[in-house]
Amino acid sequence: MPDTNRRLPSPGPSYLRQLQLRPGGSKQVGISQPQVLADGWWVALLWCEEDGRLSVFNDLAPDYGTPPGSPMLRLGPGLSGTLSGLILEENGRQQLRLRLGQPPEDEEVPWQAPLVVLAGFRFEPARILAMRDSELGQTVLRAFRDALLRLSY
Repeated sequence: MPDTNRRLPSPGPSYLRQLQLRPGGSKQVGISQPQVLADGWWVALLWCEEDGRLSVFNDLAPDYGTPPGSPMLRLGPGLSGTLSGLILEENGRQQLRLRLGQPPEDEEVPWQAPLVVLAGFRFEPARILAMRDSELGQTVLRAFRDALLRLSY
């Protein structure tokens, strides 16, 4: 069945070289140039696109169907798990914030939201002292790709 949803254009170009979502596939993940806010939060836009158009979360849903709830319920733990040890913990909570970059047209079908996420992190200072900015961005981009791949499980 053809896709009848209007796809938004990619927010690219990506700050770093885009990564293929799957080897040999046409979907790519990208990242905006990160900004460090005054309170120490590292913020970037992350997305998945195909042919210059944003994918939707439902493109990566499991074969058995779209799970209940928001895709962020799966994406957040996948991203925090991959970056575990790099993300600062404060009062027993990882300092990670995610939100949809664009809400779905219908709140009842959150998996139809464009696959763009605003991500904020506070990193362990000792860990990032030894990393270049581009290396940190590449680490986050790879973690995002890996978390997207886990959406289909």
